[in-house]
Amino acid sequence: MAVTAGSDTDTGPKRLVPVLFIGVFMAALDTAIVGPAIPVLRETFAVDNRMVGLVMSVFVLFSLCSTALMANLSDRYGRRPIYLFSVSVFALGSLLIALSPSFWMVILSRAIQGIGAGGITPTASAVVGDVFKPEQRGKMLGLIGATYGLAFVLGPPLASGLMLVASWHWIFLINLPIAAVILYMGARLLPVARVEVQQAPLDHNGIAITFTLLTALVLGITRVLDPLLDPLLGVTLWPWLLLAVLLLLALLVVVEARATAPLIPMFLFKQRQLATTYLLASGAGFGMGSVIFLTSIATHAYGVTAQHAGFVLLPLVLCSMVGSMGSGRLLNRTGARSMVLLGFANLALGYGLSAVTGHGLWLFLLASVPVGFGIGIVVGGALRSIAIEEAPMAVRASAQGLINICTAIGTLTAAASISAVADLAGGGTAGFSTAYTGVGAFMLLMLLSTLALRKKTDAALQAA
Repeated sequence: MAVTAGSDTDTGPKRLVPVLFIGVFMAALDTAIVGPAIPVLRETFAVDNRMVGLVMSVFVLFSLCSTALMANLSDRYGRRPIYLFSVSVFALGSLLIALSPSFWMVILSRAIQGIGAGGITPTASAVVGDVFKPEQRGKMLGLIGATYGLAFVLGPPLASGLMLVASWHWIFLINLPIAAVILYMGARLLPVARVEVQQAPLDHNGIAITFTLLTALVLGITRVLDPLLDPLLGVTLWPWLLLAVLLLLALLVVVEARATAPLIPMFLFKQRQLATTYLLASGAGFGMGSVIFLTSIATHAYGVTAQHAGFVLLPLVLCSMVGSMGSGRLLNRTGARSMVLLGFANLALGYGLSAVTGHGLWLFLLASVPVGFGIGIVVGGALRSIAIEEAPMAVRASAQGLINICTAIGTLTAAASISAVADLAGGGTAGFSTAYTGVGAFMLLMLLSTLALRKKTDAALQAA
């Protein structure tokens, strides 16, 4: 597959930066911006807390399930059409949510929105690998990571402001002009991939198994359907879902190993550098997902009100942005291994300190600083740069898509495991202190796992 410039053939790669990062920011923002609207949606459609939680769960599920497919299609048909298609589907879902006459239409529209979101980040990351020189990739991928921190900062206040001056509908309608700008600029500037060999048939079996596996995994981890289905079935559903995940995973390995053009290229996992990268991406997602209950420590241990708990995370979010951009700039000089080691070392230190609750709020705020730096580093450009350098260009987007999938699974697992451990340990301050001691230990395990990476990849050595 050869990559050529878009219609503006004399434009440099830097012209692509707004196209890529506005799109990634739009998709990331819609995860953070929905939170303040949850109570309003519950009242508007007269649903309970369990049902309104589907607004978040369905988006995560469908974005996760669409990632592998969209990444595969990007490798097949080129970055431009799939990126623009993903943005268009995301915008369509946003419009349908705003026009929804019922709660179930909101859920269906969130699923459509999630399908579009699943294709945006891996395709944007693959474009960085296709177009930018090795010495520029770290900086660009670091900026992609920084957009998540920026979305986390701007999402809740933007949602609150829109609902104050207008209504909850504008939380989603605001995506339409943003998407229009991306589509206009992307049609002119995104690279065109010209397919030079005849494509093998689409891997329908792999698509079906992957979708079913990820659905069972998300439902099993989040347990969102347990209150609805457990009384009807007479059994606890989630253990059976996780058992189904193991069986489907074994089936997927067999099917994909035999496929001519697999949805998930299994040979990527046979390469130690990539296999370690995907393991560390799961750990990075776990580190990012562990942030969600830090506010519970602030409320239980230090008396911070629920309304103000989010403000104690501002140092963390700002440090995350700085860590992501800074690590991208240092990536070529130090190598991905060194940056990931630094990231998990910060996470182990920060979460370990967060578990110590007897020394006042100042220690909690101090602990949030290395947590922020660590998250910014491990979800920034380092792991994505390894996937770009090690994966063949023909499956570059698929390799990036696996980063997204592993990170999302880690994030979901963190939320479920921390809440479970905290409850088993008695809840409250003591429960969360125990849970975050475990998180710190797990981050230390990821730190040791990072040693399996090579000190510098071949591409990094050439660029240095």
